[in-house]
Amino acid sequence: MEVGPRGVRYYDLFMDVISLGYYPFLIKKVVDKMDIQPGESILDLGSGTGRNDCFIAQKIGPEGKVLGLDISKEMLSLSRKRCRPYPNVSFTEERIEAPLTYQDEFDRVFISFVLHGFEDHQKIKIISNAYQALKPGGVFCIFDYNEFDLGKLWFPLRQAFIRGECQLALEFLKLDLKGMLSKQGFTGLEEELFLKGHLRLLKAAKWQCC
Repeated sequence: MEVGPRGVRYYDLFMDVISLGYYPFLIKKVVDKMDIQPGESILDLGSGTGRNDCFIAQKIGPEGKVLGLDISKEMLSLSRKRCRPYPNVSFTEERIEAPLTYQDEFDRVFISFVLHGFEDHQKIKIISNAYQALKPGGVFCIFDYNEFDLGKLWFPLRQAFIRGECQLALEFLKLDLKGMLSKQGFTGLEEELFLKGHLRLLKAAKWQCC
């Protein structure tokens, strides 16, 4: 889903407010759990405002590289400005659910709070793009909602979720994402849970021949 110009301007502030200021610290924790090594190459699908990519750039050092893909010109303009101190971070306008040309190029592919906004057939295309873009043994890192019973969520939070999120997000809570990844060839699935298990960093490796 594309965010309009006004939404882009206040996107980071909105995320900070609804998380009571916790969101930047959460993303830093997620990036730490990705086990990024200096010199690695990272593809960020749906890179948004570039805040995540600045954190990643600090991990990869000057020898690594980050490429962010987004469809919003406003997001791309903001992310390029934000990541200007990191010359090895770049951004380009591409649809992540359309066929991509990247082949065995990246050590890790990252997608954060983006996958839940697509129809299932589009999710499969995105997962396929990630698999194709990864080097053998590379890791696809997905940070998004975990599977959980919305009915058991504290009532105010449940109402905020229902009012603030799209129908696709509600459906995502019941999605067998691990099964979807396995069907696309990913193995070695691992997960890290956040916020009492409601958020999840799911890591899946591209099969590597011995």
